[in-house]
Amino acid sequence: MNARAQRTLRLGDSVTAFGLQHTVSALDGFTVRLDNLLGGSTVITLMALFTAPDFAVAGGQDGPVLPPIGLLDTVPEPVLAAAQFWERHVVEVETGRLPGADPSTPPRAGFDPVSTTLAERERAKVAELTAAGETASVRSLQRMRGRYRAQGLWGLLDQRALRTRSPFGRADERLLAAMAAAIEAETDESTGTRDRLRRRVKARLDAEHGEGVVELPSKATFNRFAAALSRGRHTFGAATTRRSLANRPERPFTPTSALRPGEIVEIDSTVLDVPVLLDDGTSVRPDLTYVIDVATRSICAFALRPVGTKAVDAALLLAQMLVPAPMRPGWSAALGMARSALPHEQLTEIDPRLGDAAGRPVIVPETIVVDHGRVFVSTTFTAACAKLGITLQPARKDTPTDKPHVESGFAAINTLFCQHVAGYTGPNPTRRGRDVAGVWTLPELAELAELAELAELAELFEQWIVAGWQNRPHDGLRHPRSPGRAATPNETYAALVTAAGYLPLALTGTDYLELLPVKWRAINEYGIRIGHRTYDCD
Repeated sequence: MNARAQRTLRLGDSVTAFGLQHTVSALDGFTVRLDNLLGGSTVITLMALFTAPDFAVAGGQDGPVLPPIGLLDTVPEPVLAAAQFWERHVVEVETGRLPGADPSTPPRAGFDPVSTTLAERERAKVAELTAAGETASVRSLQRMRGRYRAQGLWGLLDQRALRTRSPFGRADERLLAAMAAAIEAETDESTGTRDRLRRRVKARLDAEHGEGVVELPSKATFNRFAAALSRGRHTFGAATTRRSLANRPERPFTPTSALRPGEIVEIDSTVLDVPVLLDDGTSVRPDLTYVIDVATRSICAFALRPVGTKAVDAALLLAQMLVPAPMRPGWSAALGMARSALPHEQLTEIDPRLGDAAGRPVIVPETIVVDHGRVFVSTTFTAACAKLGITLQPARKDTPTDKPHVESGFAAINTLFCQHVAGYTGPNPTRRGRDVAGVWTLPELAELAELAELAELAELFEQWIVAGWQNRPHDGLRHPRSPGRAATPNETYAALVTAAGYLPLALTGTDYLELLPVKWRAINEYGIRIGHRTYDCD
């Protein structure tokens, strides 16, 4: 029901709705019978009638209008007080009583609607205001009455105080156009200062309009204009953030969502801010490649490699996702799946491998979103996905927002894990401490799954996933019926797997061998040598 519609509907009222004029012939509870001029009758609910776009009552009295109460809090106090002053007088002219007055209170002399006309009350009010030193006329009072009936108290506010002022004032449009073009050109440039932008704007103006035709404002004014035009663009901040903001779609978009575990998973790599010691004693920052499930925000698998993730590492991640995370020696029993929020007993009946597994779900991926890195478009990785029946969905180039969950996960891993690990270097040299060196070991043969699992940093990271990440409430995991509570990845998986089901996909020994990297070595009497190590098992 619109703000000006009559608040009471009676028998015999003439109403307009659904493009026709009707007469109210019957009212029964929450339904109304309408007779139209063509001889037809319709019985509908009052709600359907009141919400019709063209609903109106012929000759109906306007009901009270509620002002935008929230916006009134933003109005300056003197402006609001002036509007409330006019409200008292307008209401007295309309009703004969001041706002909030007791209905039994008799109207003041000259304002009784029974004995005076509206025109007489208007003239009396103008005379009263003029005697009190206020500037008023019958025309201005009538204008105030009309605005009050249409918008309530908001209509009585001084509209000049509500206007938003342009930060540019009366600046030359040619100057603003040149500044906007120069700021746009900064997107892919290295970050510079406002003085550099000022010189480039002057050069652009001289080239387009002639030297000195368009003058630059003072430095302070120019910087104020630059701040307004570059708001939200990170023009003078980090170049990576600026390029990321420029990649946002120009129209509203729907975030990626999934309704069941494994429906959509995202994979990516980054350099970890924790140095490690390699077999040769050198200290490097390893590459972390991990997979995150969109529906549950679970970290399904990860791989740490000393320098540069290889295609075989990504392929091994697929195998790791299909195998329950084992409990490591020395881990607390509280990290087991039996102690977690996961439905351990029901899942173990389907997949006995989960009997002694760690508290991390096994998620079989359906679609994997990848970028255009050579690791994820390699023959090894694509062939492994094809064999396992997994669909690859490439993200658009230079568009990290196509896989936002794995991108934002890197920042979460740095905040929740890396900064608490000994040897943490920080994301850049300005945040690095003194004498930061690698204190964790990571074999250079990280492509071999059994060695990667034994690496100190990898084992610590896996323990953090099971104990921390999977049991930490995630702000993006909320049930529609309880939006005030954030759920954990394990809780979300337990809820979704009940509806989506669980179908284990076990790999054979041959499958694992196919996913391992190829190394050509001679078989000697003492065995095989790989990376200065000798393997002599039969």
